[in-house]
Amino acid sequence: MLYICYGVDGPDGKEKRDGARQEHFEYLRSNQDILVLGGATLADESDDRTGSVLIINVKNRAAADLFADGEPLRRAGVFASYSVTRMRRGQWFPDNAPDTPEGN
Repeated sequence: MLYICYGVDGPDGKEKRDGARQEHFEYLRSNQDILVLGGATLADESDDRTGSVLIINVKNRAAADLFADGEPLRRAGVFASYSVTRMRRGQWFPDNAPDTPEGN
């Protein structure tokens, strides 16, 4: 089952994110077998991070919650809000993905 893990940064999210950054990437590497897509959400007019989106493929809601509860950015208090939502893959056009992390 696919789940979207979506966190919106709190007012002191940048400082907390910087402190948990290395542990966050280690956590993602250790869970790469379930990670489908992940990245930071950005402000419209800058590259300032505003949150995080991770799409994971797990057996059930309990596994999604376990992953989300262990996410270092979440444990560090980066997010003012955080949701875990089940989704269904509809259209899938991986060839349309940008060549760079920021897009075209």
